[in-house]
Amino acid sequence: MPHPSLFIDALQYNNWSEEIFQQIQDGGLSAIHVTICYHEDFDEMLQNVNDWNDRFELYADKIFLGRTASDVRKAQKEGRTAIFFGFQNCSPIEDDIELVEACYELGARFMQLTYNNQSLLATGCYEENDSGVTRMGRQVIKEMNRVGLVVDMSHSAERSTLDAIEISERPIVISHANP
Repeated sequence: MPHPSLFIDALQYNNWSEEIFQQIQDGGLSAIHVTICYHEDFDEMLQNVNDWNDRFELYADKIFLGRTASDVRKAQKEGRTAIFFGFQNCSPIEDDIELVEACYELGARFMQLTYNNQSLLATGCYEENDSGVTRMGRQVIKEMNRVGLVVDMSHSAERSTLDAIEISERPIVISHANP
């Protein structure tokens, strides 16, 4: 019987297995934001998506690819877990803004503009000088807004985060952070 409350894990990275999926199901987790990329390029990200597609087929009674908010309620009702793909870096789009839409079509729903260090899009939290969101970053944020890919500013420097808030026409998230 499905749990009456929604339980969502806002970020998870794991050594995925049948045992883990069973624990997730037993715990009544309705949705998980799963990191499928740290520093992988587009081709490596495709392999990660293919690996997840295999899992969705193998464990269809436990998990499925989440694409919209309504999938969270669907998962709860069915006693399964919706898996939402996220990138902890912008590396899968390489230097090609058109790859933003391709990543979205493949299931990505969250993308960080940087992971600790300077990227083509923004400054990471480890950098001494925070130059903010770059010109390409501004264009990518607009494209992310257009396709519906959520801007995640975790691991980003302060000015970059404030820039992203100002540039984005949609709400951004900071899915994980420490004070």
